[in-house]
Amino acid sequence: MRILVCIALLAICINSSAQNKIENVLIVTTDGLRWQEVFKGMDTALANSNDFNEGKGTDIYKKYWAPSETERREKLLPFLWSVVKSNGQIYGNRAYGNDVNVSNPYWFSYPGYSEIFCGYVGTFVNSNSYKANPNTNLLEYLNKQNGFKKKVMAFGAWNAFDRILNEQRSGFPVYSAFDSVGGKHPDAKEVLINDMIRDCYKIMGLSEVPDVYTHYSALEALKKVKPRALYIAYGETDEFAHEGKYNSYLDAAHQFDAWLQFLWDYLQSRPRYKNKTAVFITTDHGRGDKIKSQWTDHGREAIGSDEIWFAIMAPGISPKGEVQQKMQVYQKQFAQTIASILGFTFTAEHPVAEKVEKVFEK
Repeated sequence: MRILVCIALLAICINSSAQNKIENVLIVTTDGLRWQEVFKGMDTALANSNDFNEGKGTDIYKKYWAPSETERREKLLPFLWSVVKSNGQIYGNRAYGNDVNVSNPYWFSYPGYSEIFCGYVGTFVNSNSYKANPNTNLLEYLNKQNGFKKKVMAFGAWNAFDRILNEQRSGFPVYSAFDSVGGKHPDAKEVLINDMIRDCYKIMGLSEVPDVYTHYSALEALKKVKPRALYIAYGETDEFAHEGKYNSYLDAAHQFDAWLQFLWDYLQSRPRYKNKTAVFITTDHGRGDKIKSQWTDHGREAIGSDEIWFAIMAPGISPKGEVQQKMQVYQKQFAQTIASILGFTFTAEHPVAEKVEKVFEK
């Protein structure tokens, strides 16, 4: 009996030690990437449509076609379906009843990002032009914890992130859209990034910068500041979808996956981050699918755009791969899940939804 007790205590200690290794978190979102492409790859109905093919003929088939859904999703998102699947957990394949949904009643971006980071649905957050978010967010909470002060940063392609994360109140830097990076003393790489941000063709107007600038701005901060909590928000998947450009939408998703690979390889190459960092990947909303032409849209009128997905990798978290268990998860549970991985209980002046218990099961 004593031997059994000792073994049990040893197992608890080993598990606790693994959990304690998680010192950092990288949170990454790509706006409006549907679960349909994540789990099934290229949608042939859209690829074959003259309305959405962009006049590129069979190019899309050369890049993303394969006979099975499994092969197609691996072609589209090779990092997700190799490294993340092998080392983490992926949720949201509704073919198995593994349902992930937003809780907010609006099904578009500002309410979705607010739900992700606040763990709460305030129905008054009802517009993409909504003022500075009155709800406390997870990054704001982390910035007040020992060891995290001045080690929390956010980079977003969309200028609304200043309001979503309430930069003025939150106390950590939020670099959004065409913001210059590097503060008052940018290094040579940051000067070059700032020059390119200033001079680039504003293909999406002044509210959103192309993802490449957001990516390299965040990467330079990762190298220079070495944040413990870093958020990167890419946006081109949503922009191309709204324009009905299915080829470009898939290309943006594929590039997003490549950047995830790049970020992961960097983290694993640095002792500060290697085997000490959690990675959480998700989206703010889904898109229409029941009516195929509604894949370009989201919101209450686009049926299915409340359907999302998420993935997670972290030391000590069981590598379940694609979770096929029937269950219901909500976007508002993400904040507490991330906090729990870091050893915190996220509290705020508003209610915070419970964590996703399945993530922590062995």
